[in-house]
Amino acid sequence: MRQGLFRSLCLLVLATAPAAAETADPDPLFQSHAVLDVTLSAPLTTLVDERSTEEELQGTLGYVAANGEPMTLDIKIRARGHSRHAICDLPPLWLNFRKSEVKDTLFHKQDKLKLAVHCQDSDRYEQTLLREYMAYRILNLATPISFQVRLLRVTWVDTEGKRERQVRYAFLLEHKDRLGKRIDRKDLKIEETTVAAIDPEHLNLTSVFQFLIGNTDFSPIAKPDYNECCHNYVMFSSDKDLLIAIPYDFDQSGLVSAPYALPGRQFGIRTVRQRIYRGRCQNNDFVDRSIGRFKTVRNNIFALIETQEGLTPKVRNILADYVQQFYDIADDPRRVERLMTKRCID
Repeated sequence: MRQGLFRSLCLLVLATAPAAAETADPDPLFQSHAVLDVTLSAPLTTLVDERSTEEELQGTLGYVAANGEPMTLDIKIRARGHSRHAICDLPPLWLNFRKSEVKDTLFHKQDKLKLAVHCQDSDRYEQTLLREYMAYRILNLATPISFQVRLLRVTWVDTEGKRERQVRYAFLLEHKDRLGKRIDRKDLKIEETTVAAIDPEHLNLTSVFQFLIGNTDFSPIAKPDYNECCHNYVMFSSDKDLLIAIPYDFDQSGLVSAPYALPGRQFGIRTVRQRIYRGRCQNNDFVDRSIGRFKTVRNNIFALIETQEGLTPKVRNILADYVQQFYDIADDPRRVERLMTKRCID
């Protein structure tokens, strides 16, 4: 890897990453980034065939607690999402836990959790999943005001006996209600908003992040066709502060380069790996500070790429090169002006 970091140094750097803001500690499930081995048993044949986003199917989730005790939690499982249903053999999922069962376990305080899965049963799609997990982790390094994630190694068991048992990576996404609790704000359900209503510093930090990962599939103010405001952002509010916009869903980004990802033709790009800045012009005063934040965690990001379990050597190199291209821009004020501040959205 071009940074020349030894694995031990990488781990040390990750352990000493600075925080961007004071927030409460994450729930126990998200306090570790160690891969969690779980067994998910459910009627997978029915789940895949019907792909119902309404009907919940009964299943279990098993894992081994820190003290070595085997744990089995009852869950209800259903499909979620929209765009990936036509593409994926296995759709993204909701896991619904029993609150009475999770108390004082690793899943303490969890109710419903999104599970991001491998989409299709191939190594390429599994690497795609890991690349999206990396996008979340990169934002975590820059700011705790972001969705936490936990990587799983899932043994999938079809209780109907029609699908073969398989082992694939997946990751859980912090529920927005738990994130809101952690940052002392509430999820705000609105149809649309304005840039002026959103905290400009944090919005610009996430805009620079979206540029880093090469993402154009978002809007912090526009409503998508099938959900409340805003497109791949969740809005959080308090009684007195500006809104906080927190992004999610990065599968259309250049960093992830999902096989099904399509470039946003309206932006004049030919590939999802082509970066275009979509920050707001009125927040240009924060660009240098946002870039400075990502410079602060530069070594942490490369260390993460170097040490992340599951990535192939080829994908490690692709990710490192893609991130380095961002820093080549960030280190050149003239390129920052030409490619970012002069390309902002009015």
